[in-house]
Amino acid sequence: MSAQSGERALATLVVPCIGCVVATADRLEPYRLLDADGAAVVPVASFLRELLAASRAPLTLRSYAMDLLRWWRFLAAVDVRWERATPVEGRDFSLWIRQASKPRVVPGSGWDAAGAGAGGGSRRRRPQSRREGVNGGLPGQVNLVTGKPSPGAGYAPRTVNHCETVLRTFYDFHREAGSGPMVNPFPLDRDRRGGRSHAHRNPMDPWSREKQGRYRSTVVQVPPRAIPDEMFERLFAALSSHRDRALVAFWISTGARASELLGACQGDADPGQQMITVVRKGSRGVQQLPAAPDAFVWLRLYQQQMRGRVPAGRRQPLWWTLRQPLVPLSYHAAHRMFERANALLGANWTLHDLRHSAAHRMARDPALPLADVQWILGHAHLTTTQIYMNPSLEEAVAGLRAHHARQARTAGDPAPPAPGYDRRSLDVLFGRRP
Repeated sequence: MSAQSGERALATLVVPCIGCVVATADRLEPYRLLDADGAAVVPVASFLRELLAASRAPLTLRSYAMDLLRWWRFLAAVDVRWERATPVEGRDFSLWIRQASKPRVVPGSGWDAAGAGAGGGSRRRRPQSRREGVNGGLPGQVNLVTGKPSPGAGYAPRTVNHCETVLRTFYDFHREAGSGPMVNPFPLDRDRRGGRSHAHRNPMDPWSREKQGRYRSTVVQVPPRAIPDEMFERLFAALSSHRDRALVAFWISTGARASELLGACQGDADPGQQMITVVRKGSRGVQQLPAAPDAFVWLRLYQQQMRGRVPAGRRQPLWWTLRQPLVPLSYHAAHRMFERANALLGANWTLHDLRHSAAHRMARDPALPLADVQWILGHAHLTTTQIYMNPSLEEAVAGLRAHHARQARTAGDPAPPAPGYDRRSLDVLFGRRP
């Protein structure tokens, strides 16, 4: 507490790295939050069980548990029990997480409860350094090749908002069950008291998405960035194995999410029909996606390379590691593979940028209906697909430069220069032909 104002000194608050989120083999409890003593946190367990009964995906439960882990650590730092938290703690948590530095993750380092950092991760972490950004550079520094900033040292506004929503939902659940405080530490915005915010507006008029939580951060809408064709060719040439080339070829031609393609089995690939079956991330629906012929050529070369080394069967995983011990390829291993290819170019593209690139290519093809693109990408709403109709930064810059060139060619005789100015100098300055 500050001696003068009685407020907590959040800038110097030390949040202990206690507790962790662990995966279990129990289908009724796929993830479990453990406290500092290694015991399951019962209030969180009941909340996650409610989410599972509401048909939430197991990865959704893990994401919610990570947010609750951050909250539990913060409560331990301020010495407040979860059921005694008030909006003051909710406000202080929202202020703390905006200025806190998240620890960095060592890819592929395995699970380690003791090494979990204040950000709620459960893998071993490394100290920050000058080369902490993706493929070098300071966190948040803009990459000169891609124009994308590296992940920042702090929590992104979307992460802060997701955490705020999860915690408000958690306390709403326990308030209805009678096991939590009567006042939610994360209340709704004051404009929503007594009814819907903006209720005075005409419901037929469009307006931006309503701000629900009182402590939500402002999120800057950044258009999805696609990989230019010439850069993709260089990136594809930097891949070192048939498996990696097959994966990237499938991602760029189908627009599937990284986790969806990595979850495919050997029986899901149909070279005869040039289709591959994936399980959608959100709906969990099974969907066949058409892929480019080159993707199946690389897949065949990869399967021939792995023949006799991995189990065969329609329900066996399609993607495996290339080194001993041979295990199914995980997302983090695939991400690391893509980072190594990026490093050769000094770029910081991500696996999800391949999905953006595929969507941008499809949406910009006038012969391909936008509704078909929506189905292939698995978007629930057409408005989500429409964002790929917007030109990329490179296309907009190239178009504007072409506009300036046309203006220079079609411009008539310029007006006489003012007294004291040389016409030839003005022609050079404005790029006009003399």
